[in-house]
Amino acid sequence: MSHISLTFEGVENAEQVNRLTTALMMVDGVESAEVGRHGADVEGKVRREALIAAVEKLGIKVR
Repeated sequence: MSHISLTFEGVENAEQVNRLTTALMMVDGVESAEVGRHGADVEGKVRREALIAAVEKLGIKVR
């Protein structure tokens, strides 16, 4: 299992954090995701690119 950290730009409220958490957990291979306003720590057998794509679909930039 791998650990991937992401850093976000433009997350301003709890609703966005909840939407991010749901989007990341729906990515195939994700076992857990700890999400906050500034980023996320994800565990699982998943590619970083798949996580970035899920976040960017919500209109949030990944640094």
